[in-house]
Amino acid sequence: MSRRRWRPVTMPAGLLTLVLSASLLTSASAAGAPAADAARVRAVPLTELTVVSEQVAFGLQRPVAITGLADGRMLIAEKAGTVRAYHPDTGLAAEPVLDLSALVDTSDNERGLLGITPAPNFARSGMLYVAYTSLPAGALTLARVPLNAPERLQVLLTQDHAEYGNHNGGQVAFGRDGYLYWSTGDGGHANDPFKAGQDLGTLLGKIVRIDVNRACGAKPYCVPAGNPFVRTPGARPEIWLYGLRNPWRFSVDVDNSLWIGDVGQGLVEEVDHIRPWQGGSNLGWSCKEGTPIFDPAQCKAGVRYVDPVFEYEHFMTESCSVTGGVVYRGSRTPEAWGTYIASDYCSTLAFAVRPKSTGGYESATIGRFPTQPTAFAADAQGELYVLSDLPGFLSKVRFERVAPANG
Repeated sequence: MSRRRWRPVTMPAGLLTLVLSASLLTSASAAGAPAADAARVRAVPLTELTVVSEQVAFGLQRPVAITGLADGRMLIAEKAGTVRAYHPDTGLAAEPVLDLSALVDTSDNERGLLGITPAPNFARSGMLYVAYTSLPAGALTLARVPLNAPERLQVLLTQDHAEYGNHNGGQVAFGRDGYLYWSTGDGGHANDPFKAGQDLGTLLGKIVRIDVNRACGAKPYCVPAGNPFVRTPGARPEIWLYGLRNPWRFSVDVDNSLWIGDVGQGLVEEVDHIRPWQGGSNLGWSCKEGTPIFDPAQCKAGVRYVDPVFEYEHFMTESCSVTGGVVYRGSRTPEAWGTYIASDYCSTLAFAVRPKSTGGYESATIGRFPTQPTAFAADAQGELYVLSDLPGFLSKVRFERVAPANG
């Protein structure tokens, strides 16, 4: 999906690039016995892995988000507001299973239906949670809707986002704690114009955590008591993490840690890994862009910024925008179990990142994905899929072993 990108003032402005990425909370079934067996197989060095993609469906219209269901289906959100269903046995269904296009503002390249995830009890309730930019002014909107009853859609939470059309975030996913997480961008344009990243009084540039299983007062949700800013004067209590620029996609791993792909401005793209006990972390924007200082005026003495676990250069490279992914928890390739996979919309490079037992992280580039990767997800068995934006493709991803470089 296209998005406008601006360099810092020393660089050419107005560069149009493309972005969107998607990821999936690994399904509960992927953490069962087969995955547990896979975890006992010794992981190989990342340099001994490569990714291979096989196209399994086409004809999608700007697919931007994907999620897996326990019955084997994959639900795919298209930017204009429709949701399509794919099953490996029957292929891509011709008609949408949900149409929210009458509610969705698509006036800018980055606006639209941006995120989708099933309720933990989806098999019984049929309830989906969606994130989209709403008519008439592009407000960031989090809602729930029964798959078979779109007229019963209920808006849970909104954030005004009228001035600029870019940086909408849009990931929505349930954590292992049962709470719903939602990402928002910093408000758009360039250089964090509202200084939202470091402002706890707005939901812009944040990851939110709410309890959607209860209502509190007039709100159709509750704020978990363990949220870090519940007792901070002037802060929005829904905030879980702050200091983000455009966290278009994050995923929740089996330990309830968050892997976040945060789109950079023009120098670097970054991936953050936040453990469950790190709620309230400040990821730096717009004091920092990745690890480099971006705007010294936004840097405060005594504030601790959490650096990314992986970053790569954007400026003067083939890369343009990180496409955050998921941790592999399938059983087909146990040697890759526990490896986080991500990409870049322009370069299509396959990035592999994995925590080391001795501390820190290792990373490697292990191939390429198909054209314009916009979304990653895991199916009910933990096997991976990737979407391609403008070609409208869905591809299945597998790992293969390769010989060590030194032979």
